[in-house]
Amino acid sequence: MKNKLNGAWNAFDALSPRDVHDLLKLRQDVFMLEQDCLFPEIDGKDPDTEHYFLRDEETGALAGAIRLSSSRDGAIRIGRVVVAQSHRGLGLGRDLMLAGMEKARQIAPNGEVHLSAQAHLEKFYASLGFRTVSEVYLEDDIPHIDMIAAL
Repeated sequence: MKNKLNGAWNAFDALSPRDVHDLLKLRQDVFMLEQDCLFPEIDGKDPDTEHYFLRDEETGALAGAIRLSSSRDGAIRIGRVVVAQSHRGLGLGRDLMLAGMEKARQIAPNGEVHLSAQAHLEKFYASLGFRTVSEVYLEDDIPHIDMIAAL
């Protein structure tokens, strides 16, 4: 049974120092250490994105996070979808994506949302309405695909 989780959107500049620490630590733990991938996790994009956090109410731990950005041409992009190992198997990836898609709808009701997905998660994202729009390519030595969903 999952603990109660609180979800909230914040611009990067509204995040507390603890939030920034927890976000970078979670992404480092999953993307770099767990996936054994050395890449520039701090990519300079966070300050220009909205961040959605799911925090465990009982422990205060960051259970998952996602970021959302919009470009000048109106394209909405979801990225850095991450769930803590301690909270996997609870459907939080779906919860994060649904929150991201709802936020994207608020920004661009008739637009599209784009993402670069790890290829092994193609079926998961397809279940949320995403369609594959690229061949598999390597990003930081991990197979990825580009996917788009209409809002």
